[in-house]
Amino acid sequence: MEPTAGAALGDEESIMVLPPARTRDEAFVYLDLTPCGQCGSVEVDWRHGIAQADGELVSAYDGTCQGCAAEREYLFRLPAREHAGGTPNFGGAEPSELIDPGQWLDLADQLMSAVPTDDPRAADDSARFAAAAVAEVLKFVPPGAAAVPPELFWSGAGRQVYDEQPGRFRCDRLQVVLDTYSGVS
Repeated sequence: MEPTAGAALGDEESIMVLPPARTRDEAFVYLDLTPCGQCGSVEVDWRHGIAQADGELVSAYDGTCQGCAAEREYLFRLPAREHAGGTPNFGGAEPSELIDPGQWLDLADQLMSAVPTDDPRAADDSARFAAAAVAEVLKFVPPGAAAVPPELFWSGAGRQVYDEQPGRFRCDRLQVVLDTYSGVS
């Protein structure tokens, strides 16, 4: 299922509400993966609040793009239930409706490729976040399946990661990566 592209509230034509952000951490990952439509920057000091759209309460994130000063705002449906957990906390047992498995695995790759060698605490944080991102990929594997099905990659970026190496989305390989990243910290 493909999430609707986020629209700034300044677009008077329509206010689009994205699928639920299961947690604030998941919303921030989505925002970091969604560059400014004007300049391509992802640098924004986001503010969070609750708003109303089409008679529904929604989670709202807004801020000013640091690259071009464009106002940005994204609205997410509220999750059906709270998802308590540690840091990072991306959500419960269900897979994300915002971020596809290829995007999650790419995030894990980026985090681990940028692990600082001279800062053990930052390295632990990167490994913990990368492990949580890989755990998110595993949530897309249907019960009894050996891999994430190709039809579950809805974003261009996620689909590219899958197309380049579909074998990386097999359960056995994902579990090895998860165990490795979990053992780094």
